[in-house]
Amino acid sequence: MLRLTTALVATFALAPMALAGTEYPLTLTSCGHEVTFEAAPESVVSVGQSTTEILYMLGLGDKVAGTALWINPVLPEFAEVDAKVERLSDNAPSFESVLAKKPGLVVTAYEWMIGPQGAVGTREMFDDAQIPSWIMPTECIGKDNTQSMDGARTVMFDTALLYQGIEELATIFDVQDRGAEVIADLKAREAAAVEKAQGLKLPQDVSGLFWYSSADIEIDPYVAGVNAAPGWMLSKLGVRNVITSQEEWPTVGWETIAKADPSFIVAAEMNRRRFPADDIAVKREFLASDPVTAEMEAVKNDRILTMPANAMDPSVRTIYALESLADSLAGFDLK
Repeated sequence: MLRLTTALVATFALAPMALAGTEYPLTLTSCGHEVTFEAAPESVVSVGQSTTEILYMLGLGDKVAGTALWINPVLPEFAEVDAKVERLSDNAPSFESVLAKKPGLVVTAYEWMIGPQGAVGTREMFDDAQIPSWIMPTECIGKDNTQSMDGARTVMFDTALLYQGIEELATIFDVQDRGAEVIADLKAREAAAVEKAQGLKLPQDVSGLFWYSSADIEIDPYVAGVNAAPGWMLSKLGVRNVITSQEEWPTVGWETIAKADPSFIVAAEMNRRRFPADDIAVKREFLASDPVTAEMEAVKNDRILTMPANAMDPSVRTIYALESLADSLAGFDLK
């Protein structure tokens, strides 16, 4: 169960008014696709760790018929709930495996999973199967996914989109009161994390790089674009992202990165092993041994941090990660 802050508990004690229940039929627009619900779904398949953990936070674990696309272990507080849910695949599940669960809804945080060229299927395929599909607003508002799998953000990621997605899911399942509690607690944690980040008062010339992975350790890495979720974290810290691309996860050469010479590097840690560089040990070894990367300030001064990969994509973990990042940077000599 999500733990509420003391201040938040006091707030609800003073204002116990319940929200109105959902009125069905409910029609929502999800990434330009209209979805109608005649009643709260009896079951759901979640393609992606971030949406799965949100469903657990909303107390809907018993409705989750299957999950897929996992990169890190589930949040510890949901380990018992998650152990009872069938994992259809660690990566993209087949369309047939999702249909076999006969869900009342399928949800995801990625159009490359369910979308025009969806790895699982298109919205139309799910419509034809009479299964509503819903995508987090973090994936399409202020973001263009037509040119690449990861897409490009025309504006910086905003946690308001995360809260919108939680509120919409709570409305779909008619658990608005729980949704309000979750959002209020996350907003409190975000405010505390931002306050901690801004309290560091780092020098203006501090810069950072977020490295997700690399298709091959010897080629250009996937790094966070300026408007991605890590870009939001850096903006709250007052730190410059050395990557200026609007692409969510562009590939940029190490020579270019070395010239930018970031003050610190945040490397993604994950259980997935799609690429060799998914392994954090491989990342660290490369940075220390490659003649180009070994000369970077961040490597020479051992300013290499790790972060769960799932926190680098828009999710509730993004908020938690900002707090951890501020704690870690406080221990560096960046004055």
